[in-house]
Amino acid sequence: MRTQEGYNKWEDEGITAVQQEGNHVIALLEGRGVSRETGIAALDKDTGKVTLVQVADCQTYVKTLHQMHLHYPSVVLVPDTFISAPDSAFASSAGKRPNSTSILVEYVKEEFPNAQIEPVGRRYWNDSGGLEFILQLCVENDERAGTILAVQDKYYALSAACALFKYAEGKMNTRFASASLRIQYVPVEGTMMIDRDTARNLELVGNLTHKKSSYSLFGTLNHTYTAMAARLLRINILSPITVQPSIHARLDAVEELINSEDRFNYVRDGLKVLKKVDLDKLIIALASSEARESLTAKPAAQRVSQMLNLRNVVAHIPVLKQALQGCHSQLLRIICDMISDERLDAIEQTVNASLNEEGGVTKGGIGAVNARVYAVKANQNRLLDVARETYKENVGDIYQLNRTLSDEHSLPLTLVYQDTGFVFSLKKDQLEGEVPEGFINVVAKKGKYTFSSMDLKKMNARMKDALDETLLLSDRIIKDLAAEVVLNVGALYKASEAIALVDMLWSFAHTSITRPEFTGTLAIKSGRHPILELVQTSGTVVPNDVYCDASSSFQIIQGPNTYLRQIGLLTVMAMCGCFVPADYASFRLHDALLTRLSNDDDPEKNLSTFANEMTCSAMILGLATPNSLILIDELGRGTSPNEGMGISHAIAEALIEAKPFVFFATHFSELTTTLSRRPSVVTLHLAVQRTRQTTSNFGMTFRYKILDGVCDQHNHYGLELARLADLPPDVLEEGRRIAERLHNLQIKHQEESESSRIALRRKVLLRLRTQLKQAYQHSALPDNDLLDYLKRFHTEIAKAFVDL
Repeated sequence: MRTQEGYNKWEDEGITAVQQEGNHVIALLEGRGVSRETGIAALDKDTGKVTLVQVADCQTYVKTLHQMHLHYPSVVLVPDTFISAPDSAFASSAGKRPNSTSILVEYVKEEFPNAQIEPVGRRYWNDSGGLEFILQLCVENDERAGTILAVQDKYYALSAACALFKYAEGKMNTRFASASLRIQYVPVEGTMMIDRDTARNLELVGNLTHKKSSYSLFGTLNHTYTAMAARLLRINILSPITVQPSIHARLDAVEELINSEDRFNYVRDGLKVLKKVDLDKLIIALASSEARESLTAKPAAQRVSQMLNLRNVVAHIPVLKQALQGCHSQLLRIICDMISDERLDAIEQTVNASLNEEGGVTKGGIGAVNARVYAVKANQNRLLDVARETYKENVGDIYQLNRTLSDEHSLPLTLVYQDTGFVFSLKKDQLEGEVPEGFINVVAKKGKYTFSSMDLKKMNARMKDALDETLLLSDRIIKDLAAEVVLNVGALYKASEAIALVDMLWSFAHTSITRPEFTGTLAIKSGRHPILELVQTSGTVVPNDVYCDASSSFQIIQGPNTYLRQIGLLTVMAMCGCFVPADYASFRLHDALLTRLSNDDDPEKNLSTFANEMTCSAMILGLATPNSLILIDELGRGTSPNEGMGISHAIAEALIEAKPFVFFATHFSELTTTLSRRPSVVTLHLAVQRTRQTTSNFGMTFRYKILDGVCDQHNHYGLELARLADLPPDVLEEGRRIAERLHNLQIKHQEESESSRIALRRKVLLRLRTQLKQAYQHSALPDNDLLDYLKRFHTEIAKAFVDL
């Protein structure tokens, strides 16, 4: 019931939570040395959150582009010296320009074609200026000291921050109050890197086939109520954490929510009352102001509404606090403490001292206007009280006009408030004939007439003047109130972070299958593809086992890439702190998830399938470490079989030397022979079930079940498929004879080969070392059980050596 309720809620609200893209301004600076060190300062225009990153990158800038995808830009700021003189699209700023555009800028233009590239004068990229901005604007909270300490020696990140804040004031016309921004330095070492192609091919945050489809990992896991949690979930899926204690803390919290139905429901009720408002956006709206102030009523009306919304949120936080009290998991207790800050009570008291208690937020119409007009308590400003009386009289005159005209024409006229003021409304079935004379601007829509009159227009103008005067006078009080609230803005940021985290953990609690372990070994029993489980009929998804450790770190798979995608998705889920669909699951923490899963051309970059393969492979080889997880499907398909086989073997050899966990799906069966002498290589294949042959069925059913060992080539599936194409019987018989002869020769050669026996001996020794190391480092078995395990293992190893 939990999953269906949350999923339906999410479907009803649409998939807008996925579209957290294109709302950042990013300042990007690259060092001049050969190390390719880059600094990033990203400002979320909606929430005001500032993220600073500094990373040492490779020649393809994949790490920099990965960080930019986490904070998807609408505008990218670069030094004007990075843009070439002939580049007419960026020729707006004066000064001497280089003859060629920076390679980094070219990569950014290719990766984010819709983002606007803005050159900023080199003098604004100043590290000391950036540090001054951070010292002035960073909110006073527990993280401030750590943030300042972390960034003070990050030259490129600080320089980017300086340019970013200069641009915000000069071009965005935005000035932030002192100590009002949540500024964070994010070290890249604490998260798993996932490149853009991997995120796309694994469908982490979007569906490959239909952009608006919810069938992605984000859509599967997203049952959040708040926009803050949806953003946090997206970031965690694209960049899972690698700190094991933090992951276990999340799993403890999720487990408690799963095991306690009452706690689950209490937290849901506490989140429901907060789903209408984005607290991050509210905070930054109140903490920022126009650098060049405009004296119009529209921003004044917005600020009044924002203050009413803030009061509504602060008033409902205690409901969530009550739901979390008495929790056993440490993380839920910490979240409860974060939303129990006394400063939140002080904010509520401050706001209530100036705003009417009965004033609430309404969706639209005259009710929403009146909520803003009467938001501020009486006797705060005498001129405001007079303006409100004038507004009230004007509205009363309009309603009196409506009654007079209704009696005069014997029509049940009603008033409808629009952006331009009031209009008359009348149902079509209540009018016989034409609209009476004297009425103007008649519009027929949805079974109703709307129209106005000259008297009504004049009254609307007078009412609008009184309304604007009221809002502008209210705005002065609201600004003073906002300045008081900003003094305690750290408590609001802390509450927003806590609400987002508990909302995400509550969303994870819908996936109540198996809690993953982290032992250094990838071991999954009956794992299932999380997205396919959502799409296909219950029970039809074929479960598969996975086992990978140092003794079997390179696995050749003769079968479908669905198996590879399942491994990648389950790993991401586990490292986010979510339960996984499996009977048992153990994972290793990975520093990067790198894949080659697509065989498409890339017309935007003018790359063929093969060129795209080689570009992706070069990236993987450049980033692979012993802690990486690599998924490769059908490498070498875009060229001739001999060249494809040779390149696949060479890349496989390089990856075996690097010692990451690799799952290598291929149609080159020769790789199982050429790589068989490597002790860490194992082979898997897709199970096939024999059935009775018919005219439409060649007698085989693919079960999508992965089994150990090499695919049985003696069955000659290709020849069976050729039979369906009506090839002559003598051709099929000759093909079968040659295939069987070659197969027998290969088996005989392998049996007589001394090197094959040496390779098998190495595999056994490697397995012995790995299993003993695993038992020593990760075993939680009692002494007697551990002794029994070692005896069984001793027997298996001894038998393996005898068989050699």
